[in-house]
Amino acid sequence: MAVNSPVPLAADLKPVKGIALGFAQAGIKKPNRKDVLVMKLAPSATVAGVFTTNRFCAAPVQVCKAHLESPRMAAEPIRALVVNTGNANAGTGDSGLAAANATCAALAEYLSCEPSQILPFSTGVILEPLPVDKLIAGLPAAIASLDENNWFAAAEAIMTTDTQPKAASSTVVINGVTVTMTGISKGAGMIKPNMATMLGYLALDAKVSQAALDHLVKQTADVSFNCITIDGDTSTNDSFVLMATGTSSLEINEIDTPEYLELAVAVKALAQKLAHMIIRDGEGATKFISIVVEQGNSVEECRKVAYSIAHSPLVKTAFFASDPNLGRILCAVGYAGVDDLDVSKLNLYLDEVLVARHGGRNSDYREEDGQRVMQKSEITVRVELGRGDACATVWTCDLSHEYVSINADYRS
Repeated sequence: MAVNSPVPLAADLKPVKGIALGFAQAGIKKPNRKDVLVMKLAPSATVAGVFTTNRFCAAPVQVCKAHLESPRMAAEPIRALVVNTGNANAGTGDSGLAAANATCAALAEYLSCEPSQILPFSTGVILEPLPVDKLIAGLPAAIASLDENNWFAAAEAIMTTDTQPKAASSTVVINGVTVTMTGISKGAGMIKPNMATMLGYLALDAKVSQAALDHLVKQTADVSFNCITIDGDTSTNDSFVLMATGTSSLEINEIDTPEYLELAVAVKALAQKLAHMIIRDGEGATKFISIVVEQGNSVEECRKVAYSIAHSPLVKTAFFASDPNLGRILCAVGYAGVDDLDVSKLNLYLDEVLVARHGGRNSDYREEDGQRVMQKSEITVRVELGRGDACATVWTCDLSHEYVSINADYRS
């Protein structure tokens, strides 16, 4: 059960003109479950993506990056995305690349376009050969079911250890034009920027130039999917793709315009919501934790401290146990790698409770106050470094017995 995150309703997910979604049950890992997704785009669409920084990146990630960087993309834009679950096609060498390229070629033939106009994605078990024949055999059913209203089914089709589909929609009015956007995401474990075992897809119907979209996808990832962590493991397959279908009358070509800024605010808000859904559905999670680090010299420094807290097994297990063993947080701040940190200036809050003042226990702090906060399902840890004006926020969850059980049994 995800932490304070109800299952989205299919009726609440808004169709985005210029994108249709279709799914199939191909039996890639298990029978009778949606495991192939096709997203077909209008010819007017622009597409941009950001991908894992893991050097052992999966074959589909390599192919996606090559297709998005192709000099032919201006004349032959991306026409479709294809996603499979149950198998990551990572650690598979040349045969994995061949499988990813074969998938693109097969879908391109069905859609009468070039293989370079297809972006492939995979998620699931690493170091296992992709059953590409099953994937390709599922494409006709996925194509036959293409529909602009299939967002909920699409969210189901990309799940692995997720306990529920993750999807959301929003609208924003810019220059009198209503822009509709809908997104889906998946991920529950092996989550750590940059990025994580997560897939995120967000479509909007405005017309956005390639240069502006390339900028927006990086800006958006930096404040959403790159600010979440469950277990500190950076995956081989993570991808976030932004698609502007170009079917509305709003056109944005430059990033230094009011229209771009308004769109960016709306896109970032929706992406953050999708990213939060991943944390709320973290494997075995019982608590959603915001870690806010303020008064740093730089955003990078603040993030370094926030990640140090968020990745600490001792901190995370204390949250699971609702144990206000808050010295563990100070310990994590101390080894975060800020070498010239003056701990005598540091303050630590748990929600509104001031736990540590000027680097030591607050004389007014009572353990029962910490206990009261720790029992909540949503908690904010706030650290004031007393060094500057920069700040950063990272979202994480606790670490439970169930996390161990899920990952011990993952391949079965």
